[in-house]
Amino acid sequence: MPTERHAGSRVTVNVRTRGIYATALTRLLSERGAIVVQPSASIADRFSMDDRTEGYDVAIETTDDRIGVGASGDPDAVGTVRERLASLAIDTLAWSDPTPREAIFDGVVTDTRSSGAVLDLGAREGYLPARAVDGSIEAGDCRRVQVREPALPWSDDRPLLDTDLRLDGGGLLTLVRTGDSNVSPSNATRGAATTLGNTADLTDLLPTDVPENWRVRRAAEAEDASFDALDAALADVVARAEAIEDVIEGTGEPTTEPTDTADAIDGNDTGDAPETVWADRGTFWVRFGRASRFALDDQRRAVTPTMPGHHRIKASTEAASAAVDFAESVCGGVAGEGESGKNERSEADETEESGIDFPFGVATRQFGPKEGETVAISHGKPDGRAFALGGGEVLAIEPRGTLLLRREMSSGGTYDALGTERRAGDVAITRFKEGRWWYQTRYRGADGESRGTYVNVCTPVEIFPEAIRYTDLHVDVVKRPDGEVERVDDAELDAAVADGELTEALAGKARATATAIERSL
Repeated sequence: MPTERHAGSRVTVNVRTRGIYATALTRLLSERGAIVVQPSASIADRFSMDDRTEGYDVAIETTDDRIGVGASGDPDAVGTVRERLASLAIDTLAWSDPTPREAIFDGVVTDTRSSGAVLDLGAREGYLPARAVDGSIEAGDCRRVQVREPALPWSDDRPLLDTDLRLDGGGLLTLVRTGDSNVSPSNATRGAATTLGNTADLTDLLPTDVPENWRVRRAAEAEDASFDALDAALADVVARAEAIEDVIEGTGEPTTEPTDTADAIDGNDTGDAPETVWADRGTFWVRFGRASRFALDDQRRAVTPTMPGHHRIKASTEAASAAVDFAESVCGGVAGEGESGKNERSEADETEESGIDFPFGVATRQFGPKEGETVAISHGKPDGRAFALGGGEVLAIEPRGTLLLRREMSSGGTYDALGTERRAGDVAITRFKEGRWWYQTRYRGADGESRGTYVNVCTPVEIFPEAIRYTDLHVDVVKRPDGEVERVDDAELDAAVADGELTEALAGKARATATAIERSL
C-alpha cells in the first residue's frame, strides 16, 4: 500500500523518477504531495534533497522512444500518480496496461520460433524467450509465466515474459522464487548467481522472515538504506510472496483483475487458460504531446536553467538530447530563435499551439529531417495504439515549422471519406506544421487532376527527425473534387470520450478545430 504520509488531507506516495523527464516530474509530483525517493545525483543536487534511500511505491521511467513514461507499482499509488500526470496538459494521454509488471498468467502458446514463443495471455499476447524454457515448447502448450517487462501500447512489441517469479521490493531488493516447478535449473541458477553473498546475514538481522522457496537479492540502492527501510521493503514483498504461494497452492483467493479482460483462476489448473493468476501491481503509460512537453519545460525551468523546447528536442534523438545538455551547461538556458508562430494565421490557425520560442530551424538543420530524406508518419490513436501510415519524401522544410511530404499511393479501392477512386500514379502531398492541431493532405492523379483534400484533426504535430508524431482525434474534414466540404467521424470522437480515451476538454478542442477548418475550406 502507499506510504502513509500526509500533506493536508492527502495521502502521498513514494515515487522514483528516471530519464529525460525526471527533473520536471520530480517538481510536478513533489508540488502535488509525492515524496521523491532514490533520487539520482543530479536530482538530489537540484532539489537539495537529504538522504531519501527508501523503497518506492511507484517507479517512473522514460520510455525507450523518449515519447512518454511508464510507471509501475502499488495499484493505489499508481492510480494517484496517473491522475496527477494526466492533468499536466490538454494533450497528455494515459492508459492502464492489462498486462502489468509482475502479473502472473497461465498462457497458451500460439506460435513458436527459434528464439522463443508467443503466448496468448487473454488480455494480449506476450513473448517468452527460449532461454526461459526448460525443454521443448509447442503450440497449444499451457505455461505459467510472469510479466518481466510490459510493452508500450503504441509499439509493436509484446510484453517480455519469464517462467520464474520475481517480486520487486521498492527498488531496494528483489524476492526470487526458486521452488516453482516451472523454473528451469538455468533460471534458478540465474537467480542465485545474482544474490549477494551476505544475504543470509541480512535476513538474519532483519525481523521479517523470508518464506521457504524464496531468496532475497539486494539492489545497489540497498547499500545506503537503513535497516528500517530494508525491513519495510522486505515485509511488503514477503506479504505478496505469501499471498502468491496461497494462490499457487489453491488455498488463497486470486487478486482482483486490473482490467475486465480475463477472470482469475486458482492453483495450478491451466485447463481454462489463458487466465490471470495474480496481478497485484499496476502499470500505466503516458504519452506526452507537444503541449505536454512545453508544460514540462515550465516545471523544469522553475528549478534549473532550461532552454525553450528542452523536452521537445530531447525527445527526438540521443544526439539531440546530449546537445541540449551541452547548450544549457554553457549558455544557461538562453532563449532560442523564436521562429514558430510568427507567420500570418488563418482562422483555423487560431487553434495552433505556437511554442513561440522553440528553435525549430536550428533543431531541424542540425538533427533533421532534411529535404530528400524519408520520414514516417506515426499515426497515434486515442486508445494508445499507433500505426505507421508509410514513409514519404521531404519536398521542403521551412524554418518556421512547415514540412511538405510526398507519398506515392497504390491503386485499388477509394480514399477514406472522399469516395474517390485510387489509381496508379496518384500522389499525396501532405503539409505538416509544427504545433498545429491539424494537417492537410491533397491527393492528385498522375495527370494533376484533384482526387480531393483530407484534413486530419489531431494533437499538436511534432516533426521529429525520423517520424512525424501526433494523436488522431477522430473528427476530420474532407473536400471532394467537386468542392463539397464535409465533416466526418464526429460519432467516433463522441465514442472515444464515452470510453474514457479522451477528455471532454480535448474533444472540445478537436470539435472547435474542425469547425474552424470547415469555415476556412
